[in-house]
Amino acid sequence: MSKIIEVNGLRKSYGSIEAVKDVSFYVEKGSLFSFLGTNGAGKSTTISIMLTLLQHDAGEVKVNGLTVGKDDEAIRKEIGVVFQNSFLDPLLSVRENLDIRARLYGMSKPERLAAIQRVSAVVDISSILKRRYGKLSGGQKRRVDIARALLHKPNILLLDEPTTGLDPQNRKQIWNTILQLQRDTNMTVFLTTHYIEEAANSNYVVVMKEGEIIAKGKPDDLKDQYSADRLMITAHEKEPLRTQLLESQLLFTEEGYSFLINLPTTADAIPLLVQYQDYISSFEVRKSSLDDVFIKIHDGEETADHVRIR
Repeated sequence: MSKIIEVNGLRKSYGSIEAVKDVSFYVEKGSLFSFLGTNGAGKSTTISIMLTLLQHDAGEVKVNGLTVGKDDEAIRKEIGVVFQNSFLDPLLSVRENLDIRARLYGMSKPERLAAIQRVSAVVDISSILKRRYGKLSGGQKRRVDIARALLHKPNILLLDEPTTGLDPQNRKQIWNTILQLQRDTNMTVFLTTHYIEEAANSNYVVVMKEGEIIAKGKPDDLKDQYSADRLMITAHEKEPLRTQLLESQLLFTEEGYSFLINLPTTADAIPLLVQYQDYISSFEVRKSSLDDVFIKIHDGEETADHVRIR
């Protein structure tokens, strides 16, 4: 695949504070790309530079071959953005809101009608076009926000925390919309999220911390690199088993009446179960989740030098 976004050596400071420190990554055309990190990681600053809303100090950002700082007006046409907070008028209908936004792109009336019809079909909002935006559910509002971002046929859809504040059912519906959109149109989707499990749907993930990239790769590759199986043993009586584990100098953590032991491989659970069988009431081998991987990466149990870099 060709590169539709390229970030090389990006730096940005606010006075003495380095918000972005020599950040480099790229996004392949037609991919679903996740940009992760907690508050203060540098995600928002990087995105603002990419959207031409903020001037960078050093480095280069290219969007579909256009250079940020030189081709800003053209870059804005390449990207449709869905921010965390909507900018649509709650007193106007969905159709009226979309029509006003389409006017800002200089569309004629026939062009506006065609664009509204097109995006309504894509995100399934045709049945609510006459309803006031302010009366919609959270999931419906988010689908309208996505429709608004698609009016000018951008090549890239940037979603900034798109499911924040939504209940699980609405989060699932929005993700179904995003995945279907990306699959049906082959549009590049650039996602920022605090919900690490959402990154599992991505083709590629970048994790930032304190202005630097600390990990990047395919979700499965990151799981392979950072995750470990864990053996959970529940004891008949806790103290005798704890004593045995301590005498064996085995590292473990406790969870209620259970002990958690990291395993190099799943098969390493077998000799442990044999050794402690007299103390065990039940056991389970747990696979690491993407949440576990993110915590391990972010808490620095591995350094950036050990991360597989593309």
